Amino acid sequence: MKLLNNHYPENLKVRIIEQLNSVPFNTLFAQNVVNKKINGEIFVDNIDLPQTFYILHPYGMSLLSGKNNNEFNSSLIEYILNHDGKRKKVEWMQAYPESWHTTLKKIEQDNNKPIPAIEIDVRVNFKFNRVKYLETKQKNIDKNITIVRTGKDDFENIEGIVIPKYFWNNADDFVKNGIGYSLYYQDSLAAIAFSSVIDNKYLELGIETLEQFRNKKLAYEVCATLIDYCLAMGLEPVWACRKTNTASYKLAEKLGFEESLTTPYYKLNY
Repeated sequence: MKLLNNHYPENLKVRIIEQLNSVPFNTLFAQNVVNKKINGEIFVDNIDLPQTFYILHPYGMSLLSGKNNNEFNSSLIEYILNHDGKRKKVEWMQAYPESWHTTLKKIEQDNNKPIPAIEIDVRVNFKFNRVKYLETKQKNIDKNITIVRTGKDDFENIEGIVIPKYFWNNADDFVKNGIGYSLYYQDSLAAIAFSSVIDNKYLELGIETLEQFRNKKLAYEVCATLIDYCLAMGLEPVWACRKTNTASYKLAEKLGFEESLTTPYYKLNY
């Protein structure tokens, strides 16, 4: 695995994007890294003519894609098992094509036992159903709720796991190039829905509700506001989550999203 420096040529970027476009599931987070909209890392098998790619988003999502080859696979195994201790946080990895799943399974077989470094979940990709959303949309009648466009203060002050600062380089970058809505409950910041990725066609939603404000249907309200923005701007809302994240899964269904594809999701521990 060879790390590309951040000044790789345009023709190489085009090559990687072409590879990502051949993947049948959502790769928007990886495209953001390749397009240098977020400061991630790209590892390849060959600097000059890469055929294998490992793209790491700073949030902790990664994509393994391209051709299997022994030299790259050897480095990949070392990385997954984290023998050098460089990985300091959990990472969630997707892989394509399916031959990679055989390779990853072989790691455990070669060690004659399950590897604690790897846990397997399922990632769910959803497709937005506009008609369903509009037909089932709930009207907000809670007078305690105020929803405003997310600015720098909320970007910097919101706490949680899925928050804008993990998907944007800084507050200025987010305010200039992204979009989000902050929900205040009785004048306290309670939830935020934001673009984790946005381009001229798609907007992938991120959502976080502070623990003390959960179970009040606030996530629905703030996400619906962002979806309405998507519809007004001609953007397709995108949603994906782990199958085991039942709260996110159920919220997606309430907002008109329908399960379209599931793939193995590898949790790489450290």
